Amino acid sequence: MSETPYRFGRGASRFATRNPARPGRLAGDYGADDPASVQEAVARAARAFRDWRARPAAQRAERVAVWLDRLAQRAEEIARAIVLEQGKPLGEARGEFAKALAEARFMVSQALHQGSREVGAARQGTRNLVLRRARGVVAALTPWNFPILTPLRKIVPSLVAGNTVVLKPSELTPAAAWLAADAAAGILPEGALEIVLGGRDAGEALIRAPGLCGVTFTGSVATGRAIGAIAGSNLLEQNLELGGKNGVIVAASADPGSAAAQIAHAAFLCSGQRCTAISRAIVHVSHWNAFVAGMQAAITAAKLGDGLDPTTTLGPLVSASHRDRVAAMVDQASREGAQLIAGGGPARPQGCEDGYFFQPTLLRAAPHMVCAREEIFGPVVTLLPYTEWDEALAILNGTDYGLAAALFSRDSAEVERFLNEAEAGMLFVNQGTVPDNHMPFVGTKVSGVGPGSVGPSALAFATTEHAVYLSTGNIA
Repeated sequence: MSETPYRFGRGASRFATRNPARPGRLAGDYGADDPASVQEAVARAARAFRDWRARPAAQRAERVAVWLDRLAQRAEEIARAIVLEQGKPLGEARGEFAKALAEARFMVSQALHQGSREVGAARQGTRNLVLRRARGVVAALTPWNFPILTPLRKIVPSLVAGNTVVLKPSELTPAAAWLAADAAAGILPEGALEIVLGGRDAGEALIRAPGLCGVTFTGSVATGRAIGAIAGSNLLEQNLELGGKNGVIVAASADPGSAAAQIAHAAFLCSGQRCTAISRAIVHVSHWNAFVAGMQAAITAAKLGDGLDPTTTLGPLVSASHRDRVAAMVDQASREGAQLIAGGGPARPQGCEDGYFFQPTLLRAAPHMVCAREEIFGPVVTLLPYTEWDEALAILNGTDYGLAAALFSRDSAEVERFLNEAEAGMLFVNQGTVPDNHMPFVGTKVSGVGPGSVGPSALAFATTEHAVYLSTGNIA
């Protein structure tokens, strides 16, 4: 089925997106914003902020809820946009939209819980209050792997707290975010949600624009460092959700078959292009053969293809350059001595021979190898055997990342040590790394800066804290 390319954006400079499963097909033709138009978007958001923050919190929540209801009516349109630009199977795209909406509605429900609280006073005739107030204009920069989930994850907490938002989605997958912003017309005040399009230049112009009060970003550690340097020079509040090299320990007490099935799902969902994807499996030697067999069975069952094909279970990588980067890291692993167990290179499924596919890959490696320490962001799992628990925990924590970690074990002492010692923001026991809609999404080490982007703590970035000392004696 042919699709009409998306045509969005104000700028005269054009850029295109293509279907990563069928790169010969144009997905979108966009106008990139120049620095002047980016500053104009920030200025519009600043003007809208004065009215938006003055509205009662319940009214803001109601307006955002109406917008989400309108988005729900466009669910299939947005899901198809995700498939055409990002490549994931349609079922995954629908699931992404459903999760995005559930998270967003939870954050709306939190809007009325951000008000003042009273603290015991130290002086007679005085009341001490702690207020939380809207921050101002927030810049949100989002990645290509979750084109609707991540934008809503940043927009909704900011809006319900009383901020206005300027969103720059990835130049690889802007359609879903544009459609979401378009759906806000007539519901949110003009300027409350602005969207700018383009690549690195547009993103840098946004971070440097006068009038910003905070920057929230999801993406790679390298880009996060660059954004942090610019934002830090302007003393902007930052919320950075960065990469992961997520490990799972399959302990001696675990069921290796059950663990393999759940880990394969967590590893290969979104073709491994997921910051919480499991990319390292640290397996007790007694389970090695059974676990490898379970992972190979999951790979054999995978069906690579166009995301709009209902039989597809594994879509392409997002671009040729990203596929080549994944291939280069697998090749480097082989040069360092890693054993290739399955996959290992590009794939050419029938009908999508030119697509950016990569075979689901298993590597047996040592902890010091790059494939065991650095984020690959593809359908590649590094397998590492262990014999003693302390060894497993050391391997798990032996990276600079700290986003998610998992353990499959029936041993309560191992579970307790994992919960106390695993160096990650999100900890999963006897399940894959798919977070709930109301829980903090947060990383440690280089995987995160600032509070979680989901959950009750998300409003901590969206608001500023104020200490109030109220002398009651002279108030009529």
